[in-house]
Parts: sequence; C-alpha cells; structure tokens
Amino acid sequence: MVADGPEPATWKGLTEMARGMGQMLGAWEEARTKVDRYRELDDERVLVLLHHGGRGKTSGLELDALSTRGADIVYVRDGKVTKVVKYFDRDRALADLGLAPRPTRPD
Repeated sequence: MVADGPEPATWKGLTEMARGMGQMLGAWEEARTKVDRYRELDDERVLVLLHHGGRGKTSGLELDALSTRGADIVYVRDGKVTKVVKYFDRDRALADLGLAPRPTRPD
C-alpha cells in the first residue's frame, strides 16, 4: 500500500505488488533507497525510516534535491512480511502512528 505521494495505491498479493512497484520505479533512473533507521513498534510492526534518491527518466529531475524522507511500516507475522505501508512523507507516517506531535495552530 502507498499511503500518500503522487499516486496512492493498494496492492494485494505478490503479483500486484511487483507490478505496482515496477510502475512506480519505472519512472526513475538510478532509483535508490537508503535506510536511516529501524524501530520495532510492537510484535507485528517495524517502522523503517528511509531516504529516496534517483533521477526522473523523462524530466531529469534529481529526487535528491527534494524532500525525500519517507517511511515504511512493515507488518510481520510468523517471520514473514504480510503488509507494507509506504509513505513518501515521513512526518505523516509518524503522525498516523501517534509518534509525532500534532502541529499547533497559530493564535
């Protein structure tokens, strides 16, 4: 599942996930992801904080020049990944998990 970003989506099963990720990554040259940190949330979930990089095939846009801090929530049961929720916006992932303070409104 892609929770936010340019094209939120839900895929079920390995075939759909491979097709969806292939389409998403197909727009980029030299697509890369660096893991910043892992955090066990509970017995079934791991938070993975990420940085993304690459260059758009058509636009030539360097992803590194943008805010590329994302997060994945990985669900694991019996040693197998059962679900992955991808966030392009790390702060949204943290807020959805209740791990980040809610923004305050100016007076």
